[in-house]
Amino acid sequence: MVNIHQIKEEICDMGRRLYNKGFAAANDGNISYRIDENRVVCTPTQICKGFMKPDDICIVDMEGNQISGNRKRTSEIFLHLKIMKERPEVKSVLHCHPPYATAFGIAREAIPQCVLPEVDIYMGDVPIADYAIPGGDELASTILPFIHKSDIIVLANHGTVSLGPTVEKAYWMTELLDAYCRILMLSRQLGKVSYFNKEEAEDLLKLKGQWGIKDPRADIENCELCANDIFRDSWKETGVGHRAFDPPRFRRNDPEPCGCVSNPILNNESVSLEKQNDKNADQEALIKAITERVLEALKK
Repeated sequence: MVNIHQIKEEICDMGRRLYNKGFAAANDGNISYRIDENRVVCTPTQICKGFMKPDDICIVDMEGNQISGNRKRTSEIFLHLKIMKERPEVKSVLHCHPPYATAFGIAREAIPQCVLPEVDIYMGDVPIADYAIPGGDELASTILPFIHKSDIIVLANHGTVSLGPTVEKAYWMTELLDAYCRILMLSRQLGKVSYFNKEEAEDLLKLKGQWGIKDPRADIENCELCANDIFRDSWKETGVGHRAFDPPRFRRNDPEPCGCVSNPILNNESVSLEKQNDKNADQEALIKAITERVLEALKK
């Protein structure tokens, strides 16, 4: 039997973690947990998630009607309920605004794969859903097409939604994604993101299968392993694409990689860097020649 008070305390603890990590400013975010077939515990509206108490937490039925709680339930509970109806094994849904992951959603930049093994194994390809006004059915319609293939979804110009069997594991997905997005940005600032090669990418996909972790790439014939093939059909509608990051393009079971797609932004930067390096080399050669002549003159 589920201990409801314990679940409420866990939600309050998770709210503090979200607030302290900078994932939920002011009254941002919402958390829910399904305690039985017809009852869901959820956060109230208009409250800072970092300072909630168990008495603040609400209980609603699967239609969103409030059963108990001193405060009014969050208006976005209907999104949580639709996800739980679509995927009955999901017990917890968590929405917040992790800054680095949210930045990818604002820029509509596809989050590349084949960079960190933990991310490829435990998270996989992450979709970016189109923008919709929060709190309504339209928002649910933007993410429902993705929830059977991913446990975390970036909401364009909004934040993230993550799913799990517990509040803790739903949160893990959010923390993992935001840390990954931050690492990507830092690596990009240093000038280069090194991706797995074809053999390394295929080995990780095999390892996931051995561990019983499902990956949609395993079911797609001739899938491009690192280039976000799973959700690319949605890009035209959402405006998502590769602009800052240009992953390698090779397919499963192909004997040879097919090379990389040209990215004019990165290529221009690469050309500029080469020109700068050539200029620096010419300057060094000139300085060396002048120094040698001065030394020869001094000897005379």
